[in-house]
Amino acid sequence: QVQLVVSGGGLVQAGCSLRLSCAASGRTFSYYAMGWFRQAPGKEREFVAVISWSGDSLAYADSVKGRFTISRDNAENTVYLQMNSLKPEDTAVYYCAASQQKIATMMGVSADAWGQGTLVTVSS
Repeated sequence: QVQLVVSGGGLVQAGCSLRLSCAASGRTFSYYAMGWFRQAPGKEREFVAVISWSGDSLAYADSVKGRFTISRDNAENTVYLQMNSLKPEDTAVYYCAASQQKIATMMGVSADAWGQGTLVTVSS
């Protein structure tokens, strides 16, 4: 099983940027597709972005497309989420996840391992 540690959340104003990081340890990182998900207060956890093990395949939720970028560094066992032009509706706890399933399956909020989550708060 892979272990995931998330960092980089915080409080920012609308229009600003943040970068989240997710460091993996344990099983071989490059075997896993990686994803970011978020859960706003009172709402269900939702898909944000996913990247295949090779980095060749990416997918984004419509709500973040064009503003967020997912990337990975297999040499550093880390996946990133660059968030630009943040909006108050992006406020949520953000989770990193790993899966050996297809990325289409991950988009259904399904994963083999989850990180602890980090709070992102965007003020208006």
